[in-house]
Amino acid sequence: MEVTTVSPSPASPAEGDNTCGIDITDVAIGGIMLIICLCGLAGNGALLCLLSFCRNPITVYIFHLAVADFIFLLFVATSLLLHLLEEVSCSTIMLQEYLRLFFQLSLFSYTTGLYLLTAVSIERCTSVLCPLWYRCHRPRHLSGFMSVLLWALPFVTVVSLCLSLKPQHCQVSLISMNALSLLLFAPAMVISSTILFIKVKCGSQQQQPKRLDIVILLTVLFVLPFTLPLSLWTLLQQFGYTIVSPQVVFSLACVHSTINPFIYFSVGSCRRPCSTECCRRPCSMGSLRKALLRVFGDTEENIACSNDPIMDIVLCAC
Repeated sequence: MEVTTVSPSPASPAEGDNTCGIDITDVAIGGIMLIICLCGLAGNGALLCLLSFCRNPITVYIFHLAVADFIFLLFVATSLLLHLLEEVSCSTIMLQEYLRLFFQLSLFSYTTGLYLLTAVSIERCTSVLCPLWYRCHRPRHLSGFMSVLLWALPFVTVVSLCLSLKPQHCQVSLISMNALSLLLFAPAMVISSTILFIKVKCGSQQQQPKRLDIVILLTVLFVLPFTLPLSLWTLLQQFGYTIVSPQVVFSLACVHSTINPFIYFSVGSCRRPCSTECCRRPCSMGSLRKALLRVFGDTEENIACSNDPIMDIVLCAC
């Protein structure tokens, strides 16, 4: 099966000419994408190091999401670097088989990140709608179990089948995985985020929305224009349709994977207006550890457990 990779083949030298023609536009775009990927690798790497201080159901998903984004950016950055070296040296550095492998691995990590982001949105929506059940009756290791399952699902459908000797298995798996992303996970993420947004907006006017809710809403908001086009492009490519170049969809996906940790740090660094005096002061940039603690450290609802299932149902309906 022919799979379009991130990096196009290097330009061939013209006949009878010893010099190689370098596409300046292609090199410039590749360089910008490489810088974005490097920034994303630094941001997600810092996020992985700092998340060890806080362990709750949400941060388990966020940690795995950062791992998926880091792997995706690493494979894209490696492909871009090799492609830029090929453009400059006018020679083939990496074989097409390795480019295809990089494409499949980057698609695997990208899909896992999309699944994990859906789990984060549903998890937070459940904690807001049914706080008592979430606090008292939620399985303790549910986040870890779901994270492993969400890693295994695209691994089996993409890596295992695409590395087999039968190309038709890879095509069927790619179609199934991207259809699942577009028809199941993306709608579930949008619906749960919409419910969360309505619940936050309809809450008490005196109660400030939690930073975690703001982070989830912003992250999901960036998914629609930046991440889903890659799933749509991959799905259409399996049927022989190419509406845009792969550089465009991969660039958008790289921007989303890069911007996630900066959203966490930015929202956590701005202190809430607790008084009139605080409102006059600009948002001060605290340490990254404190910023993450402000975002993910208050996810537990301060409510007492009840042994009355009827009361649980009443509170969930509120």
